[in-house]
Amino acid sequence: MSVFPELRMRRLRKSPALRSLVRESQLDAGDLVFPLFVVEGKAIKREIDAMPGIFHFSVDRLAAEVDELVRLKVPAVLLFGVVDKKDERGSAALDPKGVVQRAVLTIKKAAPQMIVITDICLCEYTDHGHCGLIADGDVDNDNTLPLLAAMALSHASSGADMVAPSDMMDGRVMTIRKALDANGFSRIPILSYAAKYASAFYGPFREAVGSAPRFGDRRSYQMDPPNVREALREIEEDIKEGADIVMVKPALAYLDVIRRARDSFNCPLAAYNVSGEYAMVKAAASRGWIDGKKVTLEILGSIKRAGADIIISYHAREAAAWLAA
Repeated sequence: MSVFPELRMRRLRKSPALRSLVRESQLDAGDLVFPLFVVEGKAIKREIDAMPGIFHFSVDRLAAEVDELVRLKVPAVLLFGVVDKKDERGSAALDPKGVVQRAVLTIKKAAPQMIVITDICLCEYTDHGHCGLIADGDVDNDNTLPLLAAMALSHASSGADMVAPSDMMDGRVMTIRKALDANGFSRIPILSYAAKYASAFYGPFREAVGSAPRFGDRRSYQMDPPNVREALREIEEDIKEGADIVMVKPALAYLDVIRRARDSFNCPLAAYNVSGEYAMVKAAASRGWIDGKKVTLEILGSIKRAGADIIISYHAREAAAWLAA
């Protein structure tokens, strides 16, 4: 084995071209998914206070945003609906003319090549803010499943390319898979939020969609942050139930989970660089404490290096522009 001075590791670091040539993982715009928040109304593009640079869009303003993403070669968007009228069952989630359903139609018409993924969860639509029906003060797992399946079918019928259940109900992947297959949508893939932790990093998102629970919290169905073996069990079960892609959420504080998942499973792996992670970078950059561009690309690169094939991030649009420059 060579040792110094024969071995000089710096030889391959002396120029950008050399560093690029031997780079072990490569971040690309094609790895990225950009979340979009769709609201009711018209002519709305309204910045979200807790997420600088991220906006609420009415359906009629989506085409221009998607055109820009296509230009930047971002291949996919993930849609979240924000509705005015909520009830205990999240009925608006199933409305065939709801904001997400109309958004899917609009995006596919404007940019057929754009992959449209829809979030499948009731929390944005329920008046109590939980991800399922409530019975005796707790989330009713089994009675929530048919609603999630109906929501997935509604999105698929509107033209969604992929559905992404984020609710963390046991059995939801199998229930959605059976419903899709039985109704002529066997070709629609499921991106499962398989290892979704009960994280404190979701605060800005909950402001964006108004989904903070009115009572209690989500720790009885989202994962306990100290656990990693449990995450592998969750992922394995979702794959058995029919998930085509599995996700770890959040990403930055859970790089070890991403790595364990990558080493354990061969299916495509996504990671969600969540709202709190995004907001911290923006806040520090606005004060001049960090170089926002460099930190963003370093974070996204670390998620890719940990093993994620797909990165869902609020940085996706700006990162794609930086990567293309």
